[in-house]
Amino acid sequence: MFAVRRANPVSNCPLTAALAAVGGKWKMIIIYSLAERPYHFAGIAQFLPDVSRKVLTEQLAELIADDIIVREETGPAPARVMYSLTEYGHTILPLIDAAKAFGRGHIARFG
Repeated sequence: MFAVRRANPVSNCPLTAALAAVGGKWKMIIIYSLAERPYHFAGIAQFLPDVSRKVLTEQLAELIADDIIVREETGPAPARVMYSLTEYGHTILPLIDAAKAFGRGHIARFG
């Protein structure tokens, strides 16, 4: 489950670098789900009932490759694998809080 870090599509553009790291339909929700505590795969999947196992696995691998989350095996096989935010991953939480605030306003405005 190793993914290659996605390249910044526009050289030296901080916005596209951010979107390459956390953009997409599920990544910010995954990060948000791990903000308070680590979860195993099924725990994260509960936050994302409409995501397939394949897509969730891919998204987790990309977040690991970008050092945003860490995957830790908690014992010998078949061990439960736990995912948690890295120190670097915690720096994304203000961005998520801002996105949530915008989302609340957007819902209030347009329903």
